[in-house]
Amino acid sequence: MVVANGNVDMEEGTLEIGMEYRTVSGVAGPLVILDKVKGPKYQEIVNIRLGDGTTRRGQVLEVDGEKAVVQVFEGTSGIDNKYTTVQFTGEVLKTPVSLDMLGRIFNGSGKPIDNGPPILPEAYLDISGSSINPSERTYPEEMIQTGISTIDVMNSIARGQKIPLFSAAGLPHNEIAAQICRQAGLVKRKEKTDNILENAEEDNFAIVFAAMGVNMETAQFFKRDFEENGSMERVTLFLNLANDPTIERIITPRIALTTAEYLAYECGKHVLVILTDMSSYADALREVSAAREEVPGRRGYPGYMYTDLATIYERAGRIEGRKGSITQIPILTMPNDDITHPTPDLTGYITEGQIYIDRQLHNRQGRYIHQLMSFPHFRGS
Repeated sequence: MVVANGNVDMEEGTLEIGMEYRTVSGVAGPLVILDKVKGPKYQEIVNIRLGDGTTRRGQVLEVDGEKAVVQVFEGTSGIDNKYTTVQFTGEVLKTPVSLDMLGRIFNGSGKPIDNGPPILPEAYLDISGSSINPSERTYPEEMIQTGISTIDVMNSIARGQKIPLFSAAGLPHNEIAAQICRQAGLVKRKEKTDNILENAEEDNFAIVFAAMGVNMETAQFFKRDFEENGSMERVTLFLNLANDPTIERIITPRIALTTAEYLAYECGKHVLVILTDMSSYADALREVSAAREEVPGRRGYPGYMYTDLATIYERAGRIEGRKGSITQIPILTMPNDDITHPTPDLTGYITEGQIYIDRQLHNRQGRYIHQLMSFPHFRGS
């Protein structure tokens, strides 16, 4: 059934914004399948109204003729094929961005959860980002100081670099991430101008922290640590909890990176993006792939996971003519300490080096970073 809130051009197959459908034919996990839909667009945002009047948002994931598969961000519980209506908006998923987002806490969908005032957006940006012309990229250089000697001395991180931190369950990767947020900063450089040495760097450093699939205890640990140690004022925190909808986990890192791109390329800040845990993101990707009944790849992960991870990691870098930069430290927990697991394995092919946390070293000596297993790709930066 089509609710006549708009008109459909049957010859052109285009959909007028505002058209509502009651043609839900099935629900599979986080996905809703619609039939007899004219002109749906890939990644188009839809508004879903349930029989009790509540509304949810979704995104078109697949289009096949008059059939559309929609992923629902808030979960599919309560959706039926009798009273549920779906409205196509004609827009892609955009997130509001503003400099005022520093010092604030958001959920995985980008909504404030810190009881603060609403954000007054300065722009609405597509969470998928815009591609960077390879010829406009500049070589990562100049160091970001983490305050951890084994990283700063032996595995220095350059601005614009993407270097993952490989960890495992029970190892202190959350404590390391919080320590980096407390201590990280720019290494000041001196420039000679008119025979006078002047400090060329201003206080233009920011951190975007995205936690995916974490439990409430871990989320409280990050919030408490940032607030008690005074680092919250320069951090934008996104929290996707383990009991939040799985599909939200897929958009959380993209919203975080879109915020980082605005702070870096529009506000001129050097942004450090910490993404934890990318293994939870990969598991969410596998769940959606299984719901779509796609042919699985290694260990059940989709065959396109390399490409999907690249759309996240390759958003780090520096652009010629722009003052800011984006540096990424994605954190992964390796199942059974297996570095050949698809998630760390594919991540290693895309990123530029690695920092390896070793369980035996941590248990034996109280240290955790294995120097021989850790290496950067930019030793000359």
